Amino acid sequence: MNWNCVSVPLNLSENLKNLFPFELDDFQKQAIAALNAGQSVVVCAPTGSGKTLIGEYVIHRALSRGGRVFYTTPLKALSNQKLRDFRHQFGVEKVGLLTGDLSLNRDAQILVMTTEIFRNMLYGTEIGAVGTSLDGVEAVVLDECHYMNDRQRGTVWEESVIYCPPEIQLVALSATVANSQQLTDWICQVHGPTQLIYSDFRPVPLQFHFCTTKGLVPLLDGKREKINPKLKPRGRSGSIRRQEPSLPFVLSQLWERDMLPAIYFIFSRRGCDRAVEAIGDLTLVNPQEARELKQRVEEFLSRNPESNRTHQLRPLLRGVASHHAGLLPTWKSLVEELFQAGLIKVVFATETLAAGINMPARTTLISSLSKRTDEGHRLLTASEFLQMSGRAGRRGMDAQGYVVTLQTRFEGAKEAAILATKGADPLVSQFTPTYGMVLNLLQTHPLEVAKELVESSFGQYLASQRAKPELADIEALKTQLKLLKSQVGEIDEALYKGYQKLRERLKVEQRLLKILEEQADETQRAIAALALQSAKPGNLLSLKGRHVNTKHPILSLWISEIPGAGKSPNLICLSQDNRWYVVTSADVVAVHEEKIPFNPQWDLFIPSAMMLKPGESRKGDEQTASIAAQIVAQTKPVIAPEVYAQQQLIAALEAQLSTHPLNQFGLPSTLLKRQNRVQELEKEIRRQEQELQKDLGCNWQEFLKLIDILVEMECLLPTYREEDDGEDNFAYEVTLVGESAAAIRGDNELWLGLALNSGFLDDLDPHHLAAACAALVTEVSRPDTWTKYQLSPEVERVLGLLQQNCRRNLFKVQRQHGVAVPVWLERDLVALVEQWALGVQWSELYAHTSLDEGDIVRILRRTLDFLSQIPHVPHLSESLRDNARRAMVLIDRFPVNEMIN
Repeated sequence: MNWNCVSVPLNLSENLKNLFPFELDDFQKQAIAALNAGQSVVVCAPTGSGKTLIGEYVIHRALSRGGRVFYTTPLKALSNQKLRDFRHQFGVEKVGLLTGDLSLNRDAQILVMTTEIFRNMLYGTEIGAVGTSLDGVEAVVLDECHYMNDRQRGTVWEESVIYCPPEIQLVALSATVANSQQLTDWICQVHGPTQLIYSDFRPVPLQFHFCTTKGLVPLLDGKREKINPKLKPRGRSGSIRRQEPSLPFVLSQLWERDMLPAIYFIFSRRGCDRAVEAIGDLTLVNPQEARELKQRVEEFLSRNPESNRTHQLRPLLRGVASHHAGLLPTWKSLVEELFQAGLIKVVFATETLAAGINMPARTTLISSLSKRTDEGHRLLTASEFLQMSGRAGRRGMDAQGYVVTLQTRFEGAKEAAILATKGADPLVSQFTPTYGMVLNLLQTHPLEVAKELVESSFGQYLASQRAKPELADIEALKTQLKLLKSQVGEIDEALYKGYQKLRERLKVEQRLLKILEEQADETQRAIAALALQSAKPGNLLSLKGRHVNTKHPILSLWISEIPGAGKSPNLICLSQDNRWYVVTSADVVAVHEEKIPFNPQWDLFIPSAMMLKPGESRKGDEQTASIAAQIVAQTKPVIAPEVYAQQQLIAALEAQLSTHPLNQFGLPSTLLKRQNRVQELEKEIRRQEQELQKDLGCNWQEFLKLIDILVEMECLLPTYREEDDGEDNFAYEVTLVGESAAAIRGDNELWLGLALNSGFLDDLDPHHLAAACAALVTEVSRPDTWTKYQLSPEVERVLGLLQQNCRRNLFKVQRQHGVAVPVWLERDLVALVEQWALGVQWSELYAHTSLDEGDIVRILRRTLDFLSQIPHVPHLSESLRDNARRAMVLIDRFPVNEMIN
């Protein structure tokens, strides 16, 4: 469907002052007005500017009229945080949570969930229809919508927009991106009327600083457009670039300027932990804050005694902490809570902290402007820099936010100024067809509808925008083609083909004539060489060769001879056009039988000025003209019979061309030229359209590859539909195994479905099943990771059977179709899961591996998430379902279980 974006007047029907006892910003009012006019909105504004208020308004509006709102976030941690916030704001009974492995009050009016859960809900409903799971839903808030850029999760946002029923309003909340209008136009196109609400206003302005060994200096000039002139390098000295300020010095600068609390971004876990150690015994809290810190930490440890880590606790009580994915989630939550309360003054964090967790600070410090990624070392992108910078400045608490970048060995003020003044990056599409997408769409939709949905992606929209110049080129070629066809007129194609065939035949015969002439010439020269031995002056010769450059042989009279360079003499001849030539015997191509009575006096007529060397030529005079006239009268040119016959054939072909019916429409050569150009244009248009279709149809081609694999793996059954034509003449029936795979969430739903349906897992004990399931969903470990535990023989046997009977074949089929989807089967680390399921204490488990605690929790939670799906997957054995439930109970204990309150 196509919708046009419409603007609405600012006419608010709600008494906003009753809901929000403060003056709203203009962009907030505009968004509320658009929502009240029945439109969806894309709200694009800086971090911390108050975008969440618009989602809260939608909730207030729904509650007032008995409706429901889904509030989606990209991360479980964010969903948990929103649950706590909304329970406090709207009441516990009105708020629910869905995060895959947690389901709390799922029929509540306000349902918080991960965006992936919302997408999965839509899978179970015919696209465009409101299923039972969406009953009463007025609006869906897509928080942190700029996550569309995320390579792993981005496709979920696009699918959610495409599949969402048009009568449900979408509220997309995004940080500033370069192409927010394109995002809005796309949502208009695939969902319904949508208005862009854009604001670059920050309620708490940012000030950028640069820290060197000499102290803090403003990074930008007075207009905040260029680098501060004081920071420009002078002369040849590069020593300043190599001097990095120490951590205690940087913190002292912040302390002196009252710029705490601060988030100090460091792009490695170890770097964060080392920074905490480097501070030593420095205390950043006053006595009253220290007492409150101690009280709240003791309360936390009384509830979670296993979370006590001395090396983390001591700096925490002094107002310093680290925050990264390697820490226990409960400890990270404590750090977040204490930081928000102002009791922690410096948090050393990886950039994951900038991904949406509500932890604003007065200052953010960015330790380096480059980071190591899977693709190598690279500079930060503008969006990454803005995301971290946006955490500075607490609304209602700070008049000014501060962003500090540091001098390092590799980057300086120049790079910092470029990032600070650069605009945000554009959103790109990460839409990627998956096995789950294919199976779920084909369960409820015919192939042609699935194609329409796949080609509704944001990536497809962006590709069509980029393709506009190519489309314009194709249209220009089509216009040119139409004009040429009008000039050519309605001429039977057979006439062109017949005339062209004759022309090509003529060219072939002309090439053959040339060959025959050359062969005849060689034969004639050989005969002439023999005849010349007995010839003498007075003989008629035909000349053509190196020293007589002519197309046709020149008939000449041999007048005299002079010594040559070799054994043969050079000949002096007079041609029939009264011209003297000095030639060699090699220039004689024929010796004629006819002779002219020779007069020895003719030697006297040879021009005295002519040099007597081969190649010389002079015009004759009146005396020689009478001799030349006799030459013409005496002989005829010699033509080989085969040459003559070929000439006659060519003449006949030329006659046919001159009388061909095509002549009645105009000059054939012109007509043919235009017709050839018509064919060239048609060919070029086809080529460009195919190239364009290849670019625009890459997602659909990937979708078709996955279909082929699913057919080969017996998850889809193709059935021919006689009434249809073209590529979509097959319907696909999802098999029982396919239905199982469709019900699973994972990196490779096909692999997980095949494993669960293999029968190899059915009779495993719960702790063995937990380890086997962990192997299926855990990424392959790094070479430097280890665990001292060994897998039990029962699990080893099952993993071996899965490798031999399922995984190997799936790898093979994926390679054949050019598809690269991971097929995890981790063996090294999943022994941790087995031991945890057997009841090993956390401290012992952690002591038996090189993994950080947060990584262990992540493996266990991912395993728990997969186990929680198994009871709901159709067509599995009851023993497998029961053991999955029992395994969940074994695993779901502190610190793995989600702590909501």
